[in-house]
Amino acid sequence: MGRKFFVGGNWKCNGTTEEVKKIVATLNPGDVPPSDVVEVVVSPPYVFLPLVKTLLRPDFHVAAQNSWVKKGGAYTGEVSVEMLVDLEVPWVILGHSERRQLLSESNEFVGDKVAYALSKGLKVIACVGETLEQRESGSTLEVVAAQTKAIAEKVSDWTNIVIAYEPVWAIGTGKVATPAQAQEVCLSFSFRFLVHSQLRDWLQVNTSPEIAETTRIIYGGSVNGANSKELAVQPDVDGFLVGGASLKPEFIDIINAATVKKNT
Repeated sequence: MGRKFFVGGNWKCNGTTEEVKKIVATLNPGDVPPSDVVEVVVSPPYVFLPLVKTLLRPDFHVAAQNSWVKKGGAYTGEVSVEMLVDLEVPWVILGHSERRQLLSESNEFVGDKVAYALSKGLKVIACVGETLEQRESGSTLEVVAAQTKAIAEKVSDWTNIVIAYEPVWAIGTGKVATPAQAQEVCLSFSFRFLVHSQLRDWLQVNTSPEIAETTRIIYGGSVNGANSKELAVQPDVDGFLVGGASLKPEFIDIINAATVKKNT
């Protein structure tokens, strides 16, 4: 059986109660493939998780945008895995580049968070990706491998992990270059998807062939309704983690890119 297409929407730190209700009201009547073709998860800010979970169509699910590395306690401002389990939130995004960069979350710390969340029954969207400086220095694959290795050292069962490869230099920039630029490892879809392929190769060597074959590796970085079908046909791209476009009606178009994948 092939890997089921996965589309995640990361709403980040956006929205008011009324705005969130409008987003959900746009998603609910959307005509999208059935759940056996595509898995859809949206990630609103913590304060809106119960509201969205209540209002959202039943074939879509919710994710938290982060969780703490251990059981709750005297950790002001954090949200524990146990709290998310209590709210029946099934997914959590961990290791997002904004947390790695702005809050200095290390590879090891992210690995610990992934392992703890999994141990309590959550499913994890684990983010990896390189900065512009790292890309230009030619260390993309080294960086992504180190980020993935920190997870692999703490986890043996990858059933409930989706890897999101998000080149930091592409997030929210709208940079979508031509295939010719791939020859210089520039802003090209081709290079980005070479990373997907080599990341899958890394999993095969460092975990197991079964894990490499079954683990979904999704892409994030300026995905929108206009380019999603082009991206979906790439053989090692199993879906998307979408930022700004997930707040707009075009998110439905992105979800529908799953039909292109199904037919390839």
